[in-house]
Amino acid sequence: MASLRRRCCILLLFLHLRWSACLHQGPADSAAVSQEHENGSSDRMRTEEGLGPAGGRLQSSDASRRKLLQTAGAAASLRPLKVFSNGQPCILFQARKLSLRYDKQKHLDLTERAFSPQKPVDTSQSVCRQDTATLVMRFGDVEDLRGLSIRLQLSNTFYESSGQSWFSVDSVSLLYNSSEEAAFNASEVYAPSSSSYRCIHVSSLERYSALLLPGTDHARRWSITFTDFQIQAFSVTSGKFSPASDCTTFLTPAILMGLITSLILLLVLAYALHMVIHLKHIEHDEEHKADVYFPQNPEQLEEYCVENLTEKNLM
Repeated sequence: MASLRRRCCILLLFLHLRWSACLHQGPADSAAVSQEHENGSSDRMRTEEGLGPAGGRLQSSDASRRKLLQTAGAAASLRPLKVFSNGQPCILFQARKLSLRYDKQKHLDLTERAFSPQKPVDTSQSVCRQDTATLVMRFGDVEDLRGLSIRLQLSNTFYESSGQSWFSVDSVSLLYNSSEEAAFNASEVYAPSSSSYRCIHVSSLERYSALLLPGTDHARRWSITFTDFQIQAFSVTSGKFSPASDCTTFLTPAILMGLITSLILLLVLAYALHMVIHLKHIEHDEEHKADVYFPQNPEQLEEYCVENLTEKNLM
């Protein structure tokens, strides 16, 4: 009995000590849990703000996407060049791409240099008059070229036959290394003065119809290409392009081959009709042709002659 009481006292003492230990550890554990919760919340807040646990900036996909969009927007924000005379715009010019190439060297892309709104090209030497205009784009030193500039010479002419004025791009020149010049004569680059001129390619390359023809020996070693070319001069209003007059090349290689093929087919058809009509005439003549009798022996020949003489005597 005494041993049973002793066992019960030991068990109660053990439970009491256990309960006391739990009461003492509870606040510490709850504090640790709350500390962990606070640390997790702060880490999550830093992560949402784009900060790492150590305070470093995270490179998220959203940031890179925004950067790509900004780059694309900058490329799409190229503006047309404007040349002013007496405070009013007299020349508007733009192109989606402007590239040069000397012999077999690499292409020089001058698009950003020419049309970037942040650092526009120098056009201070451009001139506008009543019947002539000159657009000069000065690029400075580009690669191995010193003092590179591009000059477009334009003119305005009134034609009585059409009753209106037309402007044209007469030449495009490359000036570089202080004294060297490569001049191209422009062909069929014109539009009514009340309109702008637009063409997909104005280039010296044959595959783009070669609207720019070399005018000097230096020009034969150069190639120049304007992509999505648009220009207007002499009648610029409100600083915007007027409705465009698109370039049209009638005798392109495809159209020329189509015309030649059509001509050959017409000749073959005409010859076939001629042969059919000729055969019908031959058939008609054969039907109305008189039968000719040829005697086969002397007796038949004698009878034939006697019959013919008798018919003649009766007549």
